[in-house]
Amino acid sequence: MMNQDSSSLEKGVSLIKKYVQTLPLSPGVYRMINGRDEVLYVGKAKSLKKRVVSYTLPDRLPIRLQRMIAETSRMEFVTTHTEVEALLLEVNLIKKLMPRYNILMRDSKSFAYIRLDEGHPYPLLTKHRGARNLPGEYYGPFASAEAVNTTLTALHRAFLLRSCPDKVFASRKRPCLQYQIKRCSAPCVNYIAHEDYQKLVQETREFLAGKSHKIQKNLAANMEKASVAREYEKAAIYRDRIRALTAIQARQMIHTTILKDADIFAVYALGGKTCIQLFLFRNGSNYGAYASFPSHGEDVPSEEVLEAYIAQFYEDAQPPREILVNIALPNLKLMEAALSQKAGGRVYVRVPKSGSKADLVHHALDNARESLERHLAEKASQEELLRSFMETFDLPTYPHRIEVYDNSHTQGALAVGAMIVAGPEGFIKNAYRKFNIRSTELSPGDDYGMLREVLTRRFSKALAHDKDDTSQWPEVILIDGGKGQLSTAEATFADLGISDIQLIAIAKGPDRNAGRETFYMPGKAPFQLPPTHKVLYYLQRLRDEAHRFAIGAHRKRRIKAISVSKLDEVPSVGAARKRALLQHFGSTKAVEGAGLKDLENVQGVSKNLAKKIYDYFHGKG
Repeated sequence: MMNQDSSSLEKGVSLIKKYVQTLPLSPGVYRMINGRDEVLYVGKAKSLKKRVVSYTLPDRLPIRLQRMIAETSRMEFVTTHTEVEALLLEVNLIKKLMPRYNILMRDSKSFAYIRLDEGHPYPLLTKHRGARNLPGEYYGPFASAEAVNTTLTALHRAFLLRSCPDKVFASRKRPCLQYQIKRCSAPCVNYIAHEDYQKLVQETREFLAGKSHKIQKNLAANMEKASVAREYEKAAIYRDRIRALTAIQARQMIHTTILKDADIFAVYALGGKTCIQLFLFRNGSNYGAYASFPSHGEDVPSEEVLEAYIAQFYEDAQPPREILVNIALPNLKLMEAALSQKAGGRVYVRVPKSGSKADLVHHALDNARESLERHLAEKASQEELLRSFMETFDLPTYPHRIEVYDNSHTQGALAVGAMIVAGPEGFIKNAYRKFNIRSTELSPGDDYGMLREVLTRRFSKALAHDKDDTSQWPEVILIDGGKGQLSTAEATFADLGISDIQLIAIAKGPDRNAGRETFYMPGKAPFQLPPTHKVLYYLQRLRDEAHRFAIGAHRKRRIKAISVSKLDEVPSVGAARKRALLQHFGSTKAVEGAGLKDLENVQGVSKNLAKKIYDYFHGKG
């Protein structure tokens, strides 16, 4: 084995030496690629020739990089005008290709914003994720869903702006629940004058821009004025708005004299693992904290991990004017130049040594330390649980990847298959997949046929592309069902020629009682585990997560079907009638094939409308 590794390393070095002969001294980006056309590593260089030549001296490199060289079968290069351009291109390729020898963010978190609409006479205030290409003003980012949700709820209480979509706003005939619970001023039914609503919009802008004290002072004056005039209901409204603003400030820990727009990153390493703690500040307000655990080799220094993480973090996020870190970055000036180019203005990356800013960085470091220790403890507990699973079910190998399958449908319509993934570090949510059932030959509610289609699609693709990538190939598949589902999976895998995956079916107990599940495995008699067994509880969690994901995927498909379907083209069928028809029949296709009497039985559909619908789908409309 050692001779084979040595031979591969020599072959890789020889290959790289040939590339070095023709490489320029200019900046650029290089990619190292293996024989399966997978990108192993993406790197940048001030001088491509000088950087790549270091790979021809493997004795000076860590074992991890020696393995990478041994796997390399070819390289690709792109020259750039500057080193900054090379850095920006490198980060873009790393986020896109996720090469396993690079330092990776791994979670690729999408942060939420609060958006104040600009394209409507009565702007709405709402949460926003993704590309900020809709008209409006964006405030954030917020580091967690909890941070943005609680802030948004308090903002609606404080400023009474609407949260409903434009279509709902336009069709509203009377105020909704938001008005009843004092989170909206009901502009949809003219309960507030346009001029007064615009004042609320302006106050919201000023508060989100950091002018909270001015807003509170004005509200306090108005409350006192209303109280003196004995307008106690109006005074109570001002009082509630002041309380809502105070609640936001208490959660955000206002530090207007310390920071305005800044991000704080603190890195802490232990046992070959790293945690990066992030605090976000905008307009002097704390917009939340987030802990991340990037993927990297055990020999990579913390400052390199932090630098790579920051570069990837801002690949699709706007950098603030100031970034505070707990350790100096290896390429500080280059990083500042790249971030400044992306921000369109000067960005400073600093390591504060004393004062209030240093205290905040130390606070972030304490959080990073606690998060990593907790993460390592949870991982150790998870690994122990998986070893117990392996022993209890007599598995041939330790399960690094478990895939769980379930499906969801409405009376057989709009069926969706779902796959969730778990491993030693818990649920791997970026590996979850949903499968809209395509087959037109399945009878409604054919769970076996749906499972067969999902497994065939999942593993036909895997066999063609990633069978050799062990991180994408499960050791165990858990199926929600009983003997029939297990037999279906066995037959499907036999057709595909797959024999190295352990199949387990988990059937719900009598009356769907948790704790009385029955397990089915090929070649074994069905069995149960004691209700208090820790492995049983773990497998219940896996099954429940798959069920939750399947239902969520089906609900989204159903909502989409309700919002866009052939029923939109039928005269006299509005949103309410369309919803009633789809809820009654389950799908547009079922409505198309329904008889006249069946259509008349739908609640809210008159005989006249039923005939119009029938005639439309049968060529008489």
